Amino acid sequence: MKTMTGILLALALATPALAHDDATLDAMPSPHGGQIRMAGPYHFELVLGDNEVSLYLTDHADAPVPSEGVGGNVILMSGERVTIAVAPTGDNRLAGQGAFEKRPDMKAITSLTFPDGNTWQARFTPGTHVGAEHSSAVDPATDGDDHANHHH
Repeated sequence: MKTMTGILLALALATPALAHDDATLDAMPSPHGGQIRMAGPYHFELVLGDNEVSLYLTDHADAPVPSEGVGGNVILMSGERVTIAVAPTGDNRLAGQGAFEKRPDMKAITSLTFPDGNTWQARFTPGTHVGAEHSSAVDPATDGDDHANHHH
């Protein structure tokens, strides 16, 4: 009986951790069409526009987290390495601008410092994200050519 109780307890404790792995987050629709990653007590949603990056902040219950007082940067690695500073632009959104190429193999690292002094980081692979209908991901068939994407 103790063994069964231990197994059930272990499964119960493991389930929340599995609910937030990258594959699970990629399979879920995202509110703004971006890729979502867990960063400490937060979810960061990275959305790539034309030379603009946006990060949306939510907690683990998907409730918006105010962006006021939050700052940081997004490092995009897509051929060249580009660092873009982001700043609050509304409720739970931070944004910044810079020239970068959207490619299927691109990677991104975000680092945000919150008003309490804690800094949280997340790693993204936006070129591989296919979860949402209005995804910011790059269509491998167009090799990053936004003009060929008619679904936007």
